Amino acid sequence: MTTTHLNAERVETAQLPVIDVSGLTSSDPSKKSAVARELRAACLDKGFFYCSGHGIPQGLIDAAFAQTQALFALSNEQKDALETANPRCKRGYERLGGQTLEAGAMPDRKEGYYIGVELPENDPRVVQGRFNRGPNVWPFDIAGFRPTMQAYFAALSVLGETLMRGMALSLHLPEETFRDYCLDPLTTLRLLHYPPARADQPEERGAGAHTDFGGLTILMQDDNGGLQVFDAASNNWIHADPIPGTFVINLGDMIARWTNETYRSTLHRVINTSGRERYSMPFFYVGNPDYEVKCIPTCLEPGDTPKYAPVTVESHLTSMYSKTYVK
Repeated sequence: MTTTHLNAERVETAQLPVIDVSGLTSSDPSKKSAVARELRAACLDKGFFYCSGHGIPQGLIDAAFAQTQALFALSNEQKDALETANPRCKRGYERLGGQTLEAGAMPDRKEGYYIGVELPENDPRVVQGRFNRGPNVWPFDIAGFRPTMQAYFAALSVLGETLMRGMALSLHLPEETFRDYCLDPLTTLRLLHYPPARADQPEERGAGAHTDFGGLTILMQDDNGGLQVFDAASNNWIHADPIPGTFVINLGDMIARWTNETYRSTLHRVINTSGRERYSMPFFYVGNPDYEVKCIPTCLEPGDTPKYAPVTVESHLTSMYSKTYVK
């Protein structure tokens, strides 16, 4: 498979299903089961789907987008002052071209901003240098940025827990199977700005072809499009255009290894050919760093053996991050 050809096909959105997940918060087991069946079908296919019925107010989403645009409108000097020097804790501003997601490709044409679980410097996990543990970096030049992002972060954390209960049901497991995974998670919100693609750099990507590292990605994208998903069945890229009122959900590598590749972690990329500034806000729902991810027995067929050795969440993420960042 090659990923250098940057064209993608327009397809019916049915190829990426829209799943109303509101039934997961119902007291009616039949409604939960109905959502679980839809989740299973999507996860067995591409591991990508649109999520409606999520319960997050549109006003909060709009406010988060407005703050994101204000952040990236700051001067380069102001943004550079928001970079973090802590290599174990990705927080704050990331410069344009700071990450290369696709091996052998040009640096990604995007700039970003990391927000994680807020921990003070004297927290034992921070003192021990645990991966991605520490205080956030907050801009002082944007009124309302911190409370808006904290409210958005909290709302997505709840949605992530809800979806993990749905994932358990989709695997024919008890609803609370992943409860310990969801305790004290390594959740991360990334704010991203993609300048328009440059005509003189035809092979440049906003984000190179990659699979996500962790558990669930909950993506809110603006109206400009640009997200493309690889369809192995047709050996083509397809557009995952924005659908109002929905998040795009996709599975990361950790879910794939957890399920012995029963569930899919699929290549995707961003090509911003809109001619406009593109903004997106992916939220990475990744669990407790000490949780051991090992093959779920019910995902093994008789005679099968696990394809992956057990690994902690922290060890897995540390390995993945080291492969994609400029040294």
